[in-house]
Amino acid sequence: MLHFLEVSDEINKLIPTVEGVKEKIVEDHHKLQGYFDNFVSAVISYTPKVVSAIMVLLIGLWIISRLAKIAEKAMTRRQLEVSLRTFLKSLLSIGLKIILIVTVAGMLGIGTASFVTILGAAGLAVGLALQGSLSNFAGGVLILIFKPFKVSDTIEAGGQVGEVREIQIFNTILLTADHKTVILPNGPLSNGTIVNISRYGDLRLEINLAVSSENNLTLVKQVIMEVLKQNEKILATPEPGIFIGKSVDGAVNITVRPYCNPVDGPQLTSDIYDDVKSAFERNKITAPIQHRVIHTVN
Repeated sequence: MLHFLEVSDEINKLIPTVEGVKEKIVEDHHKLQGYFDNFVSAVISYTPKVVSAIMVLLIGLWIISRLAKIAEKAMTRRQLEVSLRTFLKSLLSIGLKIILIVTVAGMLGIGTASFVTILGAAGLAVGLALQGSLSNFAGGVLILIFKPFKVSDTIEAGGQVGEVREIQIFNTILLTADHKTVILPNGPLSNGTIVNISRYGDLRLEINLAVSSENNLTLVKQVIMEVLKQNEKILATPEPGIFIGKSVDGAVNITVRPYCNPVDGPQLTSDIYDDVKSAFERNKITAPIQHRVIHTVN
């Protein structure tokens, strides 16, 4: 009997009373009410921030889109290359969008200091790793913007002379007179000396001749001028120049400076020498006689 009573007491302890159940329900209700109140308070507190952040995001995206279009129109008016226009437009758009996202995150209370620090460190690491390539990239952008030369121009740069066949972001490709393809990095190219041979659409040749001082120099000039006028590759404007130089050891030096299209330069120089030689022979114009002085030692 005693054992049965002890078991009953243990069972009664395990079975909650009605008052205990009521108190538990009231306590849980208060907790739920507190959670709900905190949720409502948070919603009321963050709603203006979220709404303003969304508005800033939408307005910012619209402004970025408009700025990208304005920048593209400005670059089109400056006649920049299509590849450069596309790249700069993308670079401007991505950069502004990153700034916008960081700004919106700050408005929502998200810490942006660490994000900016990581982004800056990553940019520095990439910049150091690609230092040479970035130098060539910057040089390519400068060349495409300021246009010291364009495709089809003949230039002298980096110890090379050739026709510009392609201007890339990192390199410029030349085709030399002997049909060699030369690839010049844009970094050193933009910082070095560039001679644009065909910038103004014509090229002045310089041809050096020598005749005997016994010839009639007026006749010599007339013969040379006739040769120049008969060659269709020589431009009438600007007029070619014929300049008489010093007379040394019975020889008169003559400098002939005709103008032509840059692509005709190499072959035209050879043709003029050949035509002048034939014209001198027809008109009995003699070449200077080389004199040698021989000293004998007794």
